[in-house]
Amino acid sequence: MKIINGCVYTKDFEFKKQDLFVKGEEISSPFIDDVCIDAENLYVCPSLVDIHFHGACGHDFMDASAKALEKICRYEAKSGIGTIVPATMTMSKDDISSALKVASSFKSPDDGALVEGIYMEGPFISPKKAGAQDPIYVKEPSLELFEKFQKDAKGLIKFVVLAPEEKGALDFIKKLKGKVVISLGHTKCNYEEASQAFFKGASELTHLYNAMEPLHHRNPGPICAAALNDNIFCELICDGIHIDKDMVLLTFKLFSDKRIIMISDSMMACGLEDGKYSLGGQKVFVKGREARLKDGTLAGSVTNLFLMLKNAVNMGVPLTSALRCCTYNPAKQAGLLGKVGTLEIGKRANIIFFDKNLTLKGVLHGGKWLFKTF
Repeated sequence: MKIINGCVYTKDFEFKKQDLFVKGEEISSPFIDDVCIDAENLYVCPSLVDIHFHGACGHDFMDASAKALEKICRYEAKSGIGTIVPATMTMSKDDISSALKVASSFKSPDDGALVEGIYMEGPFISPKKAGAQDPIYVKEPSLELFEKFQKDAKGLIKFVVLAPEEKGALDFIKKLKGKVVISLGHTKCNYEEASQAFFKGASELTHLYNAMEPLHHRNPGPICAAALNDNIFCELICDGIHIDKDMVLLTFKLFSDKRIIMISDSMMACGLEDGKYSLGGQKVFVKGREARLKDGTLAGSVTNLFLMLKNAVNMGVPLTSALRCCTYNPAKQAGLLGKVGTLEIGKRANIIFFDKNLTLKGVLHGGKWLFKTF
């Protein structure tokens, strides 16, 4: 397949009008092919990579169901998200293990997003910053318990959320450095505690600004510690609800597009109507684009990552920057750049096509069309 006349998002994070070749499931070097796709007036970009989300289309990763995961994968792929790292919740050890075991033997359907890891959000968090996580199941960081979970997951856990101020957290970070990505989140930590965690090996902030101490001129906290450390990524939710649009723009000045990973943090109501749902065993009430617990606490989002990308651009983030934060950066942090994240020869042919209004016009997934309207 030869894709011509498209505005291709290159590995240099810019758009160029050039041809793109697909052979089988991969992006290829130029070759002669009778199939020619005219992408005139369209952006041609790598499918997005969501490293932190809980569910969509009425299903949750914690359902511990292969059928539920299949439906989530299909929804994500058709929405332009070709690679996913679904997240656990702070629930009982048995509930977490059940979800991990299902994921460990799960094979993504041909028309579904590829599950390329698990994001473990809890139980090693602060009960004082639980957010929509159930504080009943919060536990102190335990290497023994993590290793049990990782065994259940057959090594699929790639991210672990941690409150560094909790007992045993720094030793946990030190021992797991290089084995998984440690992300600070659901935490009451101060600047010094965050800085020490980064020194030990943590490399990310979970859903920046949410479930952590705010940036304050006399108490800078973890946000300042991360912004001043060039090695730290931060996750950003751009649904217009979790973070004000001007704070989104400030974040791009603080961290730059080199260190921001846009996430959806979506829950099961994503793609569905208003109503009552659940997240981590707790009731969630969805109205408009907001998902909240009974007490008003935000409980994830109902917006997929492609729509987050669109929101960010509408807020004033350059498209090239927003795309980097939805493709290359998450793939890099998840150790997946050899497979996805850019449109380079040898990488998987997960390609999305959209117009100047950021309306999705086509999805090529593993070299096969999921849909095409141009």
